[in-house]
Amino acid sequence: MQEGIHPKYRDVVFHDTAANEKWITRSTLSTNRTIKMEDGQEYPLVVLEISSASHPFYTGKQQRILDTAGRVERFNKRYAKKA
Repeated sequence: MQEGIHPKYRDVVFHDTAANEKWITRSTLSTNRTIKMEDGQEYPLVVLEISSASHPFYTGKQQRILDTAGRVERFNKRYAKKA
């Protein structure tokens, strides 16, 4: 790799505030925030509003509202045979 042209690749803590989950991974994201983890080291912190830990699609808590009666009525109204 050429020196001086690549972003710094380092360990970063991502914190999902909705699920209160934290995990350490490697990233090139830059941030001014830091956090001290259980291992005693200080890491850059990236705060997320939603991740796979809290997103309804991944957690299976997706709310489905079915309006089948309204759909059928609209279908019949739209495609009803004209007398």
